[in-house]
This record gives sequence, structure tokens and C-alpha cells, in this order.
Amino acid sequence: MNAQKPLAGQAALITGSTSGIGLALADALAGAGADIMLNGLGDADEIEKTRAGLAHEHGVKVLFHGANMTRPDEIADLVATTHKAFGRLDIAIPNAGIQHIAPIEDFPPEKWDAILAINLSSAFHIIRAGVPLMKAQGYGRIINMASTHALVASPFKSAYVAAKHGLAGLTKTVALEVAAHNITCNAICPGYVKTPLVEAQIGPTAKARGISEEDVVRDVLLAAQPTKAFVEYNQLAGLLLYLVSDAGASVNGAMLPVDGGWTAQ
Repeated sequence: MNAQKPLAGQAALITGSTSGIGLALADALAGAGADIMLNGLGDADEIEKTRAGLAHEHGVKVLFHGANMTRPDEIADLVATTHKAFGRLDIAIPNAGIQHIAPIEDFPPEKWDAILAINLSSAFHIIRAGVPLMKAQGYGRIINMASTHALVASPFKSAYVAAKHGLAGLTKTVALEVAAHNITCNAICPGYVKTPLVEAQIGPTAKARGISEEDVVRDVLLAAQPTKAFVEYNQLAGLLLYLVSDAGASVNGAMLPVDGGWTAQ
């Protein structure tokens, strides 16, 4: 094994990986030597720039597949295309997700259906298609990107919390089914991460509430996070790299919070 590239020869599939957390995880795996299948939304030229940049920087194969996470047939094709392109599927990371916030009595049914499809059902479809490939090669690592909301709830997020709690059950069930095949299934549960989407909310929130941006971060966004600090991309990537390493082989069926102590309360 190459100490600098411990994942050389492995192939990873990450949904929702054209930006934010998913892209950070793709970058970490590529840096460790894995070939990468990207998937997600965005401008086609920007996605191609991202794909080419990862491949050039890390010297690995990086491809993109535009599967719609609400379409089981497209998800199946994503998994099959990944396996055909790289000859393997070692790491599968269902990461795609959307959010909508509203009181339960006002929650649009179509938003409920979309969030359950993208945040939960797409993970099922990826795992269902990927497990036979992993069994055949005698190795696999499945890491579901959940949330603190897989462990605790917040008001006005009924669909998101339901989907992430469902993802916790899926993670544990799959872990039990695949344990004897040198495959693990775990979930990483981040607290607030300073994604571009979150950063864009800070200024407008400060203006609307008449408080400083520092107060918005501490008292609004990070009110539940005891450290009063955002989770960093590299902290999530560090846990991911542990889970896909030989050292992480006995971690299975775990819901692993990275939340500054939020779920300890």
C-alpha cells in the first residue's frame, strides 16, 4: 500500500458532490488516491471545471454522472456506470440532500415527497445497487451522510428530520446484513457546517434582526452547538478517511456525530 495514497486502486461514488460537503469529501478521497464519480447539480461548465481540477490535482480518474436522485432508474445507472468505468465500487457515500422549513400544518406535500426521495430513498437505491458489487469483490464501505437531525429533532423540519431518522434505521439494518462480507455501513452526523448556503444567510439575518454577524453565528445558527463553532470540512473528511481505512474496519452500524456536543445535551 502507498502510504501517501492509501486508497489507490479504489473507486468512490459520492452523490451531491459538486459543491459543499460532498465536494470536500470527494477531494479528500481523491487526495488519498481513490478514483471518483461525482454527482450533483450545477452549471455544466462549472461541474466540468471541478471534475478536471480534482483529476489534475490528485492524479486520479474523476468522472461525473448527472443522475436525478428522485429517479431510481437513473440512480441504478449511476452505480452501474461507476462500476463499469472503474471496474470496482469500494466506497459509496449517499450525500445528496435538500431542505424545506415550515410548520407541519403548512408543510407542502410535494416538499415532503421530494425530501424523502432525495434524503432517504436515494440512499436506499444506491445501497441496493451497490451491495451486490461490493459482495462480489469482497470489500466495501458505505457511509451515509446523515445529520444531527438523525439523532435529535428541531421544529419546522418534519420531512428532513423524518428522512434523517429513517437514514439512521437504514444504516443500522444494512450494517447487520453486510457485516460478514467485509463491508461496513456507517453514518456521519454533522452539526452546522459553514457551507456557502449557510454563509449566505449570515449577513441578511444580521440585518433583519438588527444584530451583529458574530451574534447571528453564536446565538442563531450555533445556538444548539456548545462549541459555538462551525464544523469544518476537514473534520468531516478526517472521520471519513478513518472509516474507509483498515483502522475503521470494526466500526459498523454507527451513527457518528460531529457536532461540537449538540447531541450530548
